[in-house]
Amino acid sequence: MATSSPQIISPSGLPAAASTTCSQNNRALERKTRPVFVIGCHRSGTNLLYDTLLSAGGFAIYRGYLPIYKMLLPRFGSLGKLANRKRMMNAWLRSKGFRRSGLNAEGLTVRILEECRSGGDFIRIVMSEIARSQNVARWAVYDPDNVLYIPSIKTDIPDALFIHIIRDGRAVALSLSTMRGFKPLFWEREAKGLSPTALYWEWMVRTGRQYGNRFPSDYIEVRYEELVSEPRAVLNKLGEFLDHDLDYDRIQKAALGRLRESNSSFQNEKDRGEEAQPCPVNRWRERLSNHELAAVEAVVGQYLEELGYPLSSPQQLQKLGLREKFARAFYFNLLNTKLWLKTRTPGGRLANLETLKLSDSIEPTEVE
Repeated sequence: MATSSPQIISPSGLPAAASTTCSQNNRALERKTRPVFVIGCHRSGTNLLYDTLLSAGGFAIYRGYLPIYKMLLPRFGSLGKLANRKRMMNAWLRSKGFRRSGLNAEGLTVRILEECRSGGDFIRIVMSEIARSQNVARWAVYDPDNVLYIPSIKTDIPDALFIHIIRDGRAVALSLSTMRGFKPLFWEREAKGLSPTALYWEWMVRTGRQYGNRFPSDYIEVRYEELVSEPRAVLNKLGEFLDHDLDYDRIQKAALGRLRESNSSFQNEKDRGEEAQPCPVNRWRERLSNHELAAVEAVVGQYLEELGYPLSSPQQLQKLGLREKFARAFYFNLLNTKLWLKTRTPGGRLANLETLKLSDSIEPTEVE
């Protein structure tokens, strides 16, 4: 007598094969709508990458600032407390970040006070409201400093995806020191403070990579140099990771934000010519003196090579001396201690809100 294998029924009542297919389809749909965090050391191309994503379409357009983990949580404390949520909202509603959201202050405040219990809740509520108002299903957040808070973000927003853009530390050190984006201690300001700034770059990148590698399926690294020189290949790679259509030609046409700049790799190819600005990838080669280059490579050369960036100064100048070893230990300990004091102690209450650009008005402007 012929027998047949019993049909396995899933708890949902569907046959196992159908249940598996449904689950796979749900996961595919889920990835298409998962939130994206663009992270990386300052001056590494995070803004360029973020504008690239927004120019592709399908993402909420938001050009504001949501420094929840860096600034708002340390300043106002746990959002599990209603009083802290009220104090935070009183400040954020006066910020440029809110004014750029286009949201209604009263409606947003009600949701935050009723639903928000963490930094991730705050980001999710604000960005989902912006996405809903623009009739799109997905949102992305740009904040370089979030590279330091990947574990916290992942705890609060389990479906978060991270794109970590990494740039040659020599270029970052030159750019940051020029704009005074990192302030070395007064006795380390010779040669424009390039060496301490390069150490800051290594600390940011190393921290982000260590955290990101805990979540390999939800974390990807992009090199700024490749984004600039081979944008189509990078976009294809990112598109697969995000399950999002990042069409190069559509991005060129939209050209939001930084993509409009003349030295962007996304300028219309037919417009490139002798008058185009020089590529920013190797600008440090032209602007750093031999002495400055040797000083930078002496302190971060090993990490540059680990990331695949070849060194340029003579080999005898690349060795770590006692001074370089002391600088590395000192600055890494200093940066870790400052981060710990800000996020784990009452010292965070002193967080400066100046970059929020507070005003007395809480009326939103048009979405930018």
